[in-house]
Amino acid sequence: MIHKKAFIDETAIVDEGCEVGSGTRIWHFSHLITGCRIGENCSLGQNVMVGKDVIVGNNVKVQNNVSIYEAVVVEDDVFIGPSAVFTNVINPRAAVSRKHEYRPTILRKGSTIGANATILCGIEIGAYAFVGAGAVVTSSVKPYSLVIGNPARHEGWISENGHRLRFRPDGIAVCPESGSEYVFSEGRIVKIVDRDE
Repeated sequence: MIHKKAFIDETAIVDEGCEVGSGTRIWHFSHLITGCRIGENCSLGQNVMVGKDVIVGNNVKVQNNVSIYEAVVVEDDVFIGPSAVFTNVINPRAAVSRKHEYRPTILRKGSTIGANATILCGIEIGAYAFVGAGAVVTSSVKPYSLVIGNPARHEGWISENGHRLRFRPDGIAVCPESGSEYVFSEGRIVKIVDRDE
């Protein structure tokens, strides 16, 4: 079902059986394949393909030239940069059908995938993690982690607003934009307070 408040460009193709939420905008030459579900207030740029049964949450931004293949799940508030690449089979061969071997990839809430990054299948990108442009991600990424390079490596921690976190001697870091405080504990980041709360 396509919500009456969704916008779909006349050049886009939406197969039967797709769901598109209110306020979502599907731009030029995009293709939504049967069974995919796109949430509310999303933006899918030019030449975006969303595969069979893919789930895309609310407030997701997918930039131009991205293909989101079957077995990829995109949670709310995710940003996917232009020409980012997803996979769903670990050892593809043209002459060997491996559709029964798809490995799920999950992009957790608020995560960012930079332009031209490649995400191998079967991994999880943690909540609010930030994958730098051009990175090749071969293993799961912790929440709030910044990863860069090929293969992608941990380079630091990042706030929900996308700023590098600098930890004081007491183990607390403050986001310079939101004022939110974070603590590093047992190898992970925990958000502990907002100024607005």
